[in-house]
Amino acid sequence: MDPRARRFLWDCILSVIREGRSVVLTSHRALAARGGHCARDRDVSGPCRSVPPFPCRFGDGYTVVVRVGGPGPAAVETLMRCHFPGIVLKERHGGLLQYQLPSRAGSLASIFSVLAAHRVPCHIEDYSVSQTTL
Repeated sequence: MDPRARRFLWDCILSVIREGRSVVLTSHRALAARGGHCARDRDVSGPCRSVPPFPCRFGDGYTVVVRVGGPGPAAVETLMRCHFPGIVLKERHGGLLQYQLPSRAGSLASIFSVLAAHRVPCHIEDYSVSQTTL
């Protein structure tokens, strides 16, 4: 990273911290050097593994984060359960909901379609969808 891009990234991280949210920084190299790998959903790292088999257990599907305003998140919780069987609510902090959705339970397009269609009636302020990784 050049110095200007590095400074921009650092300013972004600081603004997130000022909002009271947590930030975890890591490097793909650090994870690869200490992590394991999977074959057919089983850890095959060998006896010297120093971390649990995270890719096998947590590397599938999508992480969906929804921030809700207005009367509260009850409507969004109902919406997500109805449209995506198998979705799991991992965290709830006020109006911020974080879900884990297995890839078999819904496609990326369907997630965005449902959230966009219900943005106004469910008082969804913003949302993000990312592929689950380490």
